Order: sequence, then structure tokens, then C-alpha cells
Amino acid sequence: MGHILRDYIKQSAPFEDTAQEAMLNLFVAAAHVRRRVEQVCQSYDLQFSHHNVLRILRGVHPDGHPRCEIVERMLDPSPDVTRLIDKLVEQGLVRRTTSDEDRRMTIHTITDDGLDLLEEMDPEIRDVQEWFNTRVSDRDLNHLSRICEGIYAGYEKNT
Repeated sequence: MGHILRDYIKQSAPFEDTAQEAMLNLFVAAAHVRRRVEQVCQSYDLQFSHHNVLRILRGVHPDGHPRCEIVERMLDPSPDVTRLIDKLVEQGLVRRTTSDEDRRMTIHTITDDGLDLLEEMDPEIRDVQEWFNTRVSDRDLNHLSRICEGIYAGYEKNT
């Protein structure tokens, strides 16, 4: 093992151990898949994080979430979610309203334009998923999910 990764990252020395090799393989593979999704997002003038926020809000539509709830649900929480949401509001994809229960809290909901944009993007995102699916067997997909969940499960408790 290791020659494909070593060639990819142009490393001639052997890896320190199998854990290092596996971790680097995970980084490279995740970055490769993410770049494909980011290319789709860029073609719609969005960043990966914007797409993630829109999907989160679509999942609770017609309700919304406060910013803190969006951050907790993001795949890769951004340090400046407020600015991300601001851009989505400017584009008319997200609406910001004041909570009826707590006037200090702002609730973010996806607009009809946001829903339409996601619906337009969905086939291209599914194409990336299909591309991924053709490279990994069903058995390995299940195994990969279990491995990944084992890596990040309880992460917040251990930091």
C-alpha cells in the first residue's frame, strides 16, 4: 500500500506508520470529493458553505433556524457564519426575521428562490454522488461510513 498516495503527493520516503498513511489518504480523498461539489457550487455563484446552509434550511422548511443552530448542523462550521448568511440574504435565497418568542433572536428561513436554486443544483450534486458511488462498492460505502463515524463520534467531548 502507499505507492498511489506517495506518487500523488510526490513523496519518496515511506510513511511513518499505517495511521499516518490512512489519515493522509482520508485528507486527499475528502478534498477531491469536496472540490467536485465546490465546482458545482461555484457554477451557481455559491461556496460549499452557502450550499450547506441552504440545505440545512431546506430541511426545516417552512420553519427556520437561528444562526447558532445552523452552525451546529454545518458539515464544516465557518467562523463567520453571519457573513455567509448575509450573502444568502443579499441574493434573496434566505430571509431573516425576528423570533416571536424572543425578540433578540433572529430566525433564518430559506426563500422560494433558495428552494428553486437547490432544486436546480440537485441533479449536479447527485452526479457527484454517482461519480463517488461508481468508485466505491456498496459494502465499502457502508464500511467507510462506519469508519468515519467512529472517527468523529463524540469529537466535541474529547477536545
